Amino acid sequence: MALELYNIGLVVFGIALFGIAVLPRFVSDRAISMPIFFVGFGMLAFGLPIGLPPPDPLEQGTTTEHLAELGVIIALMGVGLKIDRPPGLRTWASTWRLLAITMPLSIVGAALLGWWLGLVIPTAVLLGACIAPTDPVLASEVQVGGPGMGSEAEDEEEAAGMEDEVRFALTSEAGLNDGLAFPFTNLAIAFALVGFVPGNWVGEWLLIDVGYKIVVGVIVGVVLGYLTARLVFATEPDTPVAESVQGLEAVAGTLLVYGATELLGGYGFIAVFVAALMVRHYERTHDYNRALHEVSEFAEQVMMGLIMLFFGGAIVGGLLEPLTIEGIAAAVAIVFLVRPLAGIVGFLGFDRDIAERATIAAFGVRGIGSFYYLAYGLNQAAFPDADRLWAVVGAVVLISIVVHGITATPAVRWLEKRAEARE
Repeated sequence: MALELYNIGLVVFGIALFGIAVLPRFVSDRAISMPIFFVGFGMLAFGLPIGLPPPDPLEQGTTTEHLAELGVIIALMGVGLKIDRPPGLRTWASTWRLLAITMPLSIVGAALLGWWLGLVIPTAVLLGACIAPTDPVLASEVQVGGPGMGSEAEDEEEAAGMEDEVRFALTSEAGLNDGLAFPFTNLAIAFALVGFVPGNWVGEWLLIDVGYKIVVGVIVGVVLGYLTARLVFATEPDTPVAESVQGLEAVAGTLLVYGATELLGGYGFIAVFVAALMVRHYERTHDYNRALHEVSEFAEQVMMGLIMLFFGGAIVGGLLEPLTIEGIAAAVAIVFLVRPLAGIVGFLGFDRDIAERATIAAFGVRGIGSFYYLAYGLNQAAFPDADRLWAVVGAVVLISIVVHGITATPAVRWLEKRAEARE
């Protein structure tokens, strides 16, 4: 029986990998995204009477956490390697607004909805933290293209226009807010462990979780990113073996940077993204940037397919069964009200077309990052109503996958036509 399940699993994973390889040929320019297919396939594969046990993120919390963690860090490296625009206070103004205004407002809004559902405060705060990250994996339709897809401008003034603002804002936000959601997750864990009585833990949270870990993540990302770039661009692959593995440094660097940062007590998500930016901008016009991006993109798509496959299986296994009418309403509100309204507030006074600001506000795609933070939080402390929390977060991600997956391509095309018409 075990051998039979193993072989069935090989068939299912083989079909999924075929889908990862073949589906982009048919859906890349259509109003539908690949994650929708993999969720549907997961529901089919685990729903058929072929003996595959559906995944249970509550029972398999550690596995869920590490699988989602791997998916996120690989995606973060890919996101950093895509961005042509050099970081700066002015050139990244849309990113800072999303991080400093929109993300905290989204957390508060989702936490209030959780409290309205009857969740205790620690669980409600964890809900807010879980839905904070704009997913770097599932938002590919509204992200910038690969390295050099814009111009090859050499100075910051020219570089500021390389990517259109919608794609750039959502890409850079996805790269950074996955790490910046960590302090809020740790705040929820602190509430669950010690309650709300003010004490030394508040200062420790501010000093360690908000200060030290972010700073360490940035510093390690800069240092290891620079060293990685020096190593990557020091020589050219000029032998058949070297050419066959070119670009693999992207995955190697991801694992190295993340692991080293976590060992030093910093936020590895931030470090990976910062390191990727360092690599990307070390030799901005070098052709090898494309090889790095292609390998990273391949690894990202494989992880996305597998995780969405398991997500579909978890849905069949009863992940959403604890949902009530109120829970469904809260999930819908998080996707259609909380993030869009927080995004609109974040861009008040921003000097961009109203259609662009509205699109950025609307496309806060939720996905694998939410799974990671939820699994991580539940593995660190006991939260009441964990099954309801998984159901609500699962519903948010499912709605986001379907709605944003269908509307992303038409929305981007519409914006492009508007831009052409104004020229």
